[in-house]
Amino acid sequence: MAVRATVSRFPIDSDAQENSGLPWGVTVTPFAAMDEENRSPEYGTDDQILPRCENCWAYFNVHCSMDQWSWTCCLCSQLNGFTSKTTALYSIPQSCPELRSSFVDLELPDEGSDGGLQPQPVYVAAIDLSSSEEFLELTKSALLAALEALGPGSLFGLATFSHKLGLYDVQGPIPVVKNIFIPPDTEGTISVELEDVMPLLQFLAPVETCKDRIASALETLRPTTSWERTAAAGQGLDGVLMGGRGFGVAMEALFNYLGSEYGNTFALARIFTFLSGPPDYGAGQLDTRRYGEQYASKGEDADRALLPEQTPFYKDLATVAVQAGVCVDIFAVTNEYTDLASLKFLSIESGGSLFLYSSTDDSTLPQDIYRMLSRPYAFNCILRLRTSSEFKPGHSYGHFFPDPQYENVQHIICCDSYATYAYDFEFAGADGFSRHTSEPPVVQIVFQYTVVVPPSELSNSGLLTSSRGKYSLKRRLRIRTVQFATAQDINKIYDSIAPEVVLSLLVHKVILASLEQGVREGRLLLHDWLVILTAQYNNAYKLVQYKNGSSATSQIDVAFSQCPEMQHLPRLVFALLRNPLLRLHEEGVHPDHRIYLQCLFSALEPSSLHRAVYPVLTSYSTPDKQAYPRHSLSRAALITSGSPIFFLDAFTTLVVFYSSTADPTLPFPPPHDCLLRSTINRLKQERCITPKLIFIRGGQEDATAFENFLIEEQDVDGSGLTSVTGFVSFLEDITQSVLEYMK
Repeated sequence: MAVRATVSRFPIDSDAQENSGLPWGVTVTPFAAMDEENRSPEYGTDDQILPRCENCWAYFNVHCSMDQWSWTCCLCSQLNGFTSKTTALYSIPQSCPELRSSFVDLELPDEGSDGGLQPQPVYVAAIDLSSSEEFLELTKSALLAALEALGPGSLFGLATFSHKLGLYDVQGPIPVVKNIFIPPDTEGTISVELEDVMPLLQFLAPVETCKDRIASALETLRPTTSWERTAAAGQGLDGVLMGGRGFGVAMEALFNYLGSEYGNTFALARIFTFLSGPPDYGAGQLDTRRYGEQYASKGEDADRALLPEQTPFYKDLATVAVQAGVCVDIFAVTNEYTDLASLKFLSIESGGSLFLYSSTDDSTLPQDIYRMLSRPYAFNCILRLRTSSEFKPGHSYGHFFPDPQYENVQHIICCDSYATYAYDFEFAGADGFSRHTSEPPVVQIVFQYTVVVPPSELSNSGLLTSSRGKYSLKRRLRIRTVQFATAQDINKIYDSIAPEVVLSLLVHKVILASLEQGVREGRLLLHDWLVILTAQYNNAYKLVQYKNGSSATSQIDVAFSQCPEMQHLPRLVFALLRNPLLRLHEEGVHPDHRIYLQCLFSALEPSSLHRAVYPVLTSYSTPDKQAYPRHSLSRAALITSGSPIFFLDAFTTLVVFYSSTADPTLPFPPPHDCLLRSTINRLKQERCITPKLIFIRGGQEDATAFENFLIEEQDVDGSGLTSVTGFVSFLEDITQSVLEYMK
């Protein structure tokens, strides 16, 4: 569990916090195997019942003061007694993980486990047949990759949807499909129970014995013909094709189908949905005409109009998925407007992922699905954040759904080791962290989760007896307690800043502002934040000389030259304003791509988000020797470095660029056994998605894909591309705005 704060020294009171101009909060990656300093947790078994505070319910931890019979809570200073059992246990401190580390992971006792629940992982693929041959070929190769990643004991179901829902039985010698027609009206549902059409255990096939049969069934998939779709939608044969993708009804039916066995056959089911366009048939159909020229004619703000969902159908459907114990991953392979703004809730609220690929040609879908299924994940998770009494969490951000009853408790259906959540803080009272107390601020994060333990791990630990080949469920409790220092002096707060974490909180805030008030408002919020921060910094360092009531221009320091930790912030803000997340509609940003980036960025841990917003550019003198570890993103940096090879890491894309002046004897592309290639392989391995790898030879091939990332010479509002504008003119604009603000 990694916990990263925007500042490692917390402001001492609300005045210090306001005067600093910095966001105050933390990011939490709860299922990360290590903490932010690469330390593993101390593990404990279920025979230890951890003491809890009688006042604030925080867990006992290494930061609490204790004597033989009692302990004082480090969050609220309540004195609590130990039970006789705990007293005996704590007399041998080496045996207790909570006395050795502030990061513990404890196995919880099985609650009434009588072996009734078969914890077999269940996976269902739902494939769009209102599509093309190319789409189905890509989907087939993705599912063949997925089958290789699924462990023995997994169950797999194959379903298709168009104007009908198809259920496949692959357990016999030849695959059998049973189709149920989807009613075309917007209120209709499938009237027949899917269990009556095909019993669930006939639909869910064991992967280890049926892998070849599943592959055979995939080979039989064909797109529905235009005639079928026209007939189903009741349209005349006048060439107008409306309808044919009954996605909403199909999903609802599958959730109810699987939900009947939630807790009996399975503890968690994952549905992979493969979409080639917008749902346009039956309940949940989306009107894609809202994306078009009519916004220009109506004078509407397209950036604002296309971000909210057009129907609550999929948000309501996400609730059904959660209750049925189903996590939904959406893989959209399309370049037409699909309205992901409406569909996204189905994945992000059920703990799933949203992937968007603009074409089938260079799609990384097979690699992404294999990678997603190969990594460990936790499910049925509860995340709880507690703070010491002087401050409290304000907003919480991330892909979870809040507990309807308890504050600061979030439920996460499915969580992998990359998933990250964020909280910002506010003071509970005017006193702040009183200067008279010596108690430091404390944050405690508790993560309760379930993991599926495969048979191989059980046999290694000696827990496997008669249940050979069966999975086991383990409920665990992970607790991290972190103490922070405080600072009254703003300079000390500035010195303790973590720019990547500040960026994370800013991204969450501007996404929220964009969804509520439009992209322009999000851009304005970010611009104003940097202006106010720069003004507060200049005041704190007393850099501005006031003459006759107005400030002297030459003294404004927009580069934060007195504080090295803050010097990267203007570049990050500039890069964020140039990112498709916040670029305006008229610059050609597709609304679905913007929604995809919102979903991706709001789940990334800080260092990954940093690369996605401001890519890392390094140079190499040969494929085996690095020249400089970091350059600014400008043509000038390329020219002055004089290096022949550049490597750019933009998180979703990796670019290797050989300059036009590079020695022609340098091997292109870089050989597989060189330093540059091993760096690329390591980065691809560490990433939660598969980055696209591009090799470009400058002067011989089109270098646009590389040059688009050299943002520092681009206008912040996308209005031009000349050498005198870009980042430099952005800083001049900030200087002027700071002067006006200070007046």
